[in-house]
Amino acid sequence: MKNYGFIKVAAAIPAVRVADCDFNTTEMARIMSEADKQDVRVLVFPELSVTGYTCQDLFRQNILITAAEKSVVSLLNSSMHVDVIAIIGVPVVVGDLLLNCAAVIQKGVLLALIPKTYLPNYSEFYEKRWFASSQDLEAKEIVFAGQRIVVSPKPTLIRTHDGILFGVEICEDVWAPDPPSNYLALAGADLIFNLSASDELIGKHDYLKGLLAQQSARTITGYVYSGSGFGESTQDVVYGGNAMIFENGQLLEEAERFSLKPQLKIAQIDVERLRNERRSNSTYVNAQRGHQATIVDAVDVVERPFHLTRPIDPHPFIPKDEDMARSCEEIFSIQVCGLAKRLVHTHSQKVVIGVSGGLDSTLALLVCIRTFDKLGYDRKGIVGVTMPGFGTTDFTYQNAIALMKLMGITMREISIAKAVRQHFEDIGHDESVHDVTYENGQARERTQILMDVANQVGGLVIGTGDLSELALGWATYNGDHMSMYGVNASVPKTLIQHLIRYEISRTPDEQLAETLRNVIETPISPELTPADENGHIKQKTEDLVGPYELHDFFLYHFLRHGFSPEKILMLALHAFSNPSTYDEATIRKWLQTFLRRFFAQQFKRSCLPDGPKVGSVSLSPRGDWRMPSDANATIWQKWQGEIQ
Repeated sequence: MKNYGFIKVAAAIPAVRVADCDFNTTEMARIMSEADKQDVRVLVFPELSVTGYTCQDLFRQNILITAAEKSVVSLLNSSMHVDVIAIIGVPVVVGDLLLNCAAVIQKGVLLALIPKTYLPNYSEFYEKRWFASSQDLEAKEIVFAGQRIVVSPKPTLIRTHDGILFGVEICEDVWAPDPPSNYLALAGADLIFNLSASDELIGKHDYLKGLLAQQSARTITGYVYSGSGFGESTQDVVYGGNAMIFENGQLLEEAERFSLKPQLKIAQIDVERLRNERRSNSTYVNAQRGHQATIVDAVDVVERPFHLTRPIDPHPFIPKDEDMARSCEEIFSIQVCGLAKRLVHTHSQKVVIGVSGGLDSTLALLVCIRTFDKLGYDRKGIVGVTMPGFGTTDFTYQNAIALMKLMGITMREISIAKAVRQHFEDIGHDESVHDVTYENGQARERTQILMDVANQVGGLVIGTGDLSELALGWATYNGDHMSMYGVNASVPKTLIQHLIRYEISRTPDEQLAETLRNVIETPISPELTPADENGHIKQKTEDLVGPYELHDFFLYHFLRHGFSPEKILMLALHAFSNPSTYDEATIRKWLQTFLRRFFAQQFKRSCLPDGPKVGSVSLSPRGDWRMPSDANATIWQKWQGEIQ
């Protein structure tokens, strides 16, 4: 049974009574059973969850320590009836030391006892008053909860039955300058679980959240954190019940703080994604040298049917609404700074850009406007050229004219019809045959015009092609494929509309805003074949190559994570299922199209003009994507299996 690299994990915040081990044990057993019913594989409880964290000097009472050990026996018995691996907090005596430990249990087996390393001894926390650190410990075999086990200060990893490795650290450990999770991750841990008891203070939660996100990102791990909640003593401080689950710095789930009820937060972590990220990160690979850990194998369990419950973003390139304005401004800034450097370096105050009235050329024109304004150059140095051809509609033509007038740039109109007809005559092509020669002849004529005008004015041709078109090879070789600087080269098609909408929100010119809205509403088309009988665009790109939102989804997961077509299909079915935008046959069809075109069109990407990288995915042959132009796509294309 395939799980596509996902593992379901959980952080629990149980009801707790201070020093009432029987009550706490019953509550934890209940949550273990609930987690197992939801197919959770690994479950973490808060720090010292068996006794409660706030027992203070009661930890010096043998009766409490003995009761805690008996409770672990009870939990081991309860675990016989479930498959979940549970990580519980318990005080453990090792020789003359009392250790604050995480006990890892499964199917009646005590897999590991992992002691806390860094003990706070300040303000409201005086753990050194009761506990010793793992740094004070020498590896020693003990009998605990009726089982023989070695307690060691060395890094220990648990390996699940399907090979996923996880490590454990406890509360203050992650606040240390050199957390144990660093070593656990470098030794191979895919996941880190943290049993914690952190009190609530003004501003502390945001700091903690940032700390955990950064640790998850730095170690490229799934990080699962469970903090003590309601029921702990409020003698001097309050525990809010923090539970958070991160994947490579991204927050997947978070508990409700200050809840008076028990909580169980569950998320699916994509371990395959984490491992792919590590393999492609040379800094991480270099840091791994020499790091090792003791590996303990968990108990084998029967694999359960996989169901993806984690939300999958159907538009991974598009920022969330709350980040939209900031992200759009940052993207524009990157594009502007890239073009500004090129202009300053070439001592040029002139650029030439083909303005079609479509999305891509509009974005590129906006970048030129911003760049010239930033450099203090006269906007008349921007030469916008509209080049009507056989497929140009009045709607896009008027958009192009309006944009150039409203932005105050130099405007030129050069029809390509006469030159293209002469070219067709020269090469013996029948104009009534609307084939690739008919289309590309127009595209190359436009590029020739732009290049020659640039020579006339002493400027640079600004490319308008975007990332999505480059992925599909939807560009005419040595036509719109070529420029002197491609400002949109790493901006995907699905993002361009949002960038233009952002510009609409900024402009005080209502005429310009209306024209930009018209651009957004225009169907995507190269306009290389004649319009229909009503003068409307007939050649719609998405009818030919497929929906860009699907192709951008495929591109992101193919390039960013190296996922297989099978996994991409499974994710796409889930992402576009609510509402059901595309059926499986449609997604399969366009995924096959994406793979075929992506491999076949690499030769166009191997000689791309320069252009700025703006996101985590780029197809520059000098940076992010180096692929032989004649690579074979067979193993990617031949997969046609069933999604499980």
